[in-house]
Amino acid sequence: MRLLFASSFVFLAFATGAYAQATLRIGDPVELKISGVPAEDQSQVSNTYSIDAAGAINLPYIGKVHAEGMTPAQLSRSIEEDYRSNKIYTNPNITILMQPMARFVNVGGSVRSPSRVPFTEDMTLLTAINASGGFNDFADQRHVRLLRGSEVTVYDVRRFRKDPSQDVKLRPGDKIEVPQSFF
Repeated sequence: MRLLFASSFVFLAFATGAYAQATLRIGDPVELKISGVPAEDQSQVSNTYSIDAAGAINLPYIGKVHAEGMTPAQLSRSIEEDYRSNKIYTNPNITILMQPMARFVNVGGSVRSPSRVPFTEDMTLLTAINASGGFNDFADQRHVRLLRGSEVTVYDVRRFRKDPSQDVKLRPGDKIEVPQSFF
């Protein structure tokens, strides 16, 4: 039981650190907490917001704030500055938290453990497959499919082992399908 708790704690610490450095994108839910302001305003502003199609979040008293492409720390500083420059609060302290499981990559098909893999900024096609236990004995490594939105691309991942610089960088929400070989 202690081992399970300790491993869960280590995973949570890793995930929190990884998401603190992640770049925000459209559709990401972010939890905003504010302090250094009156208590009634804390309950008004502290909330979970989603980044809209224009790449912004809509906040009380200041309206739209651009968020897409920023890290949570950059967004925090930007919001604090907006509240100060608009003379709404003199000393706001903003904390932005990303939802830990909001970003993932799905890996399925002929892998040892088909799963939803938590996304990291440096994730590639091979690292996602390895995070799912690697290829099983029946995998067709020559026809691995990457589904990104409505686009489907087929890769021969054996080439990535020969030249790792060709390994494809993944994005949150990507789906990987490893077909079964007929031979």
